[in-house]
Amino acid sequence: MTTALKRYGLGVLAIAVTVVLFIVPLAFMALTAVKDRREAAKLDFAWPTTFNFIENFQDVLSARKFMLVTAFINSTILTVASVTILVILAAMVAWILQRRRSRWNGVANFLILSGLIIPPAVVPTIWVLQSMGLFKTLPGLILIEVAFGLSFCVMLFRAFIASIPKELDEAAVIDGCGPVRLFFRVIFPLLRSVIVTVIVVQSVHIFNDFQNPLYFLPGDANATVQLTLFNFQSQFATSYNLLFMNILLITIPPFIMYLFFNRQIVAGMTAGAVKG
Repeated sequence: MTTALKRYGLGVLAIAVTVVLFIVPLAFMALTAVKDRREAAKLDFAWPTTFNFIENFQDVLSARKFMLVTAFINSTILTVASVTILVILAAMVAWILQRRRSRWNGVANFLILSGLIIPPAVVPTIWVLQSMGLFKTLPGLILIEVAFGLSFCVMLFRAFIASIPKELDEAAVIDGCGPVRLFFRVIFPLLRSVIVTVIVVQSVHIFNDFQNPLYFLPGDANATVQLTLFNFQSQFATSYNLLFMNILLITIPPFIMYLFFNRQIVAGMTAGAVKG
């Protein structure tokens, strides 16, 4: 009985913490987003006297020549391109590191861990992008996102590839598969659970990224969704109703993705952790 009560108490505590940390802020954001400017400025957790959802939505959408629409397009291109490159490149790197042992494996592992530990340097990165002619361009930011997310993805893929029998590779080679065909026809389809995990986690991370677009992709025409938050706040005044409406709109896509793929994320993480 005591054990059951403890489990029940822990469950209730977990639900309460979840409500406080996630549901309450989401509800506050939604309520503020539908208020008028005067009521929203109070920043209180109160029911609005009038619902201005449509008006606030139209104001946010049309602000600064429909900048939010441009930002959604830029963020979508950035996310899709970066995640596609990350999935293919990280899986290839992880497969080579796991299957082919050499004296360079130690160096490669050190570089991968360094990518997780050492923070990125902004000024040298800008200098490199300028020398390549990629500063203030979307391809340049795509390379940045790939570089910063590669270490994490390689470690996930490598942990899962360790569970795939090496005899499978040898049998495919005997049947006439070259390295490229072996990877894409045999190994890559087996990584489905980890691929889903990488796609969802990295998509949400890149779509919500604020720092990298701010530093490496300045300019209104290059704005991503997170940078549109500057449209409604300034040094002396902030339109909290429009600001929270903007936040609500850019929160919906990652929220939907997590809602539909949360089981796949957990499955991919645990599979790599157990089998690696």
